[in-house]
Amino acid sequence: MDPSFKEWVAELRDQALDEGISPNTFDRAFERVRPLDRVIELDRSQPEFTLSFWRYMSNAVNDRRIEQGRELLQQHRPLLQRVEQRYGVQPRFLVAFWGLETNYGGTFGNFPVISALATLAYDERRSAFFREELMHALKILDSGDISPERMEGSWAGAMGHLQFMPSTYTAYATDADGDSRRDIWGSMPDVFASAANFLSSIGWRGDETWGQEVRLPADFDWSLVSIETMPETLKTIDEWKAIGLRGADGATLPVDNREAAVILPAGSDGPAFLVYHNYTRILQWNRSILYAVAVGYLADKLVGGPDLTVSAPQEDVRLSVDQVEEIQSRLGRLGFNAGPADGKVGPMTRNAIREYQKSRDIPADAFPSRKLLRQIRSEE
Repeated sequence: MDPSFKEWVAELRDQALDEGISPNTFDRAFERVRPLDRVIELDRSQPEFTLSFWRYMSNAVNDRRIEQGRELLQQHRPLLQRVEQRYGVQPRFLVAFWGLETNYGGTFGNFPVISALATLAYDERRSAFFREELMHALKILDSGDISPERMEGSWAGAMGHLQFMPSTYTAYATDADGDSRRDIWGSMPDVFASAANFLSSIGWRGDETWGQEVRLPADFDWSLVSIETMPETLKTIDEWKAIGLRGADGATLPVDNREAAVILPAGSDGPAFLVYHNYTRILQWNRSILYAVAVGYLADKLVGGPDLTVSAPQEDVRLSVDQVEEIQSRLGRLGFNAGPADGKVGPMTRNAIREYQKSRDIPADAFPSRKLLRQIRSEE
């Protein structure tokens, strides 16, 4: 063992014992722990391309996953109904989260959680965060909920059917089968109850859906589209209706004073969604617009919901990270501050794109695309 890592483990052991973790638990957990090079490689890896909405959705919500999800929804219906009665979270959403997180338990990850978290806690890049997660994982072991051998998960320490991080597990995992253990690896009552407990605790509304695909009017004001991860432009459904929004099938929206936002995850050429309160709760599970739409759409499809009315383009060409950097740099030279040219599409980049589009009288959807890049290149 690396002497410096050995010293770090000894110091960590002192902290763990100070926090009430038994010496036996710590020593057993760290019996074979070594830094894992593969974990550092995955932590440092950078994507070559930005994620396309259509590619993401085809992976997340495909026919096979829908069919399997419907079968599992039926198979676990009595259990899911009991969970819904207690926590107020609809079964279709619990199954959708399960499908997105681990393909219904097919891909937990095969990294030993303690080794993965110790590697990341020892590394300097995000040491404080992962050290805290490691302490939570040790407390889980100390409680007897799981053995070190069974505590496997992702390279970043996410665990079980739900891919809970240890701190999320500590706060929300639930013993629903009465065996005095919170087993999100092997007990489906514990899995569903833990997911529902988390969602209920953060304000999930069991009598509402997540959102719906809508049709925008021809004269739609593009500045009303929310471009932040958490929607920033809210209006009541009645107000959106007055602006001219209709259902994706052309039907009039119902009379409703709930607040909602419009999002365009594939830009103005893709589907538009009116999203509600529960959409923002999905984002608290995973702060990704694509993930949140995929969970909602999969949940709808599990109970016979319609397909999207907008089809994927024949050629779905993703932007490379280098191309995003080029958009950012060129926008800056044209006088639109897109922030650092880092290849990451954040709020500053989206706002700069929107301002550029407004100035050129093109749909201001704030969406980075190959078409946008060609337009910007033509000006220099």
